[in-house]
Amino acid sequence: MTESETTRLGARIKAYRNLRQMTVRGLAGEAKASPSFISQLERGRTSASIGMLRRIAGALGLTVADLFNDEEEAGHRVVRRAERPELHPAPGTRKYLISQRPLQNLEVYAGEFDPGASTGAEPYTHGDSQEILLVLRGQVTVLLGPAETAPSRVLEPGDSVEYRTSVPHRVVNEGDEVAEILWVISPPTPA
Repeated sequence: MTESETTRLGARIKAYRNLRQMTVRGLAGEAKASPSFISQLERGRTSASIGMLRRIAGALGLTVADLFNDEEEAGHRVVRRAERPELHPAPGTRKYLISQRPLQNLEVYAGEFDPGASTGAEPYTHGDSQEILLVLRGQVTVLLGPAETAPSRVLEPGDSVEYRTSVPHRVVNEGDEVAEILWVISPPTPA
């Protein structure tokens, strides 16, 4: 690696570390390195083996390739609508991941529900995080609690509801147009 490549790599590692709000000592501990080594690496004064870069990348929630990506600045990335990773939760429903690595304290999804579509026949849970659902377009009914007793709340554009992901929940589009919603989950829950 040239000196300028070493300097750029160090700057990216530091930017990702700062984005994660990690100290040099914290990153060093997770990567099984000394704080002085991490400091020298971030200043471009030393290089690292592939094995060490893997440990550093893993501690930052990245891949080694992410550390060398010159196309984007750390923390400033555009995700084009057509490039969003898509999940297929239920028929008539589209769910897209908006948040990207190394953002690990927060998960953001955009969702579209065709008329009559829902997150499924029964309320579901996932982990025990804080979740906010915001309606961007259309109208959805949100049920919070066990299926037999869950009160329904009709939400329109601009309306939101906040709940724990451990509470059974279900979203249904009972309207006659496509509904768009945004989910924000912190911290991310297991898949």
